[in-house]
Amino acid sequence: MTESTKKILLVEDDRFISEMYVVKLEESGLNVDVAFDGLEGLAKTASFKPDLILLDIALPKKDGFEVLDELKKGETTKHIPVIVLTNLGQKEEVQKGLALGADDYVIKAHFTPTEIVNKITKLLNKMNPTP
Repeated sequence: MTESTKKILLVEDDRFISEMYVVKLEESGLNVDVAFDGLEGLAKTASFKPDLILLDIALPKKDGFEVLDELKKGETTKHIPVIVLTNLGQKEEVQKGLALGADDYVIKAHFTPTEIVNKITKLLNKMNPTP
């Protein structure tokens, strides 16, 4: 599987932030789809079948913790790596996200979009190492 076929689902309700990440991810050769609330995120996970999910926590309709919990309990979705990408950085929130099964918990304000793309690429390569 080449890098250009890797599919990323970004679940982010802030349209400015989502557009910024879509541009950065697509520049890196990734196929990106966006969901703007938790329910849409779950629906698009089923239809888009992403290789990795970037998940905000503060979302309308269903928050990121609820989405993460459902993803990790689902037979067809529990294997999908999830990086929580949020501004909620309290120790309890980070611990909750990781306990629910997030592969990484990233505070938006602490990383540039390029650093986020590097984290995604690293995680995808770890999941599917090239021979």
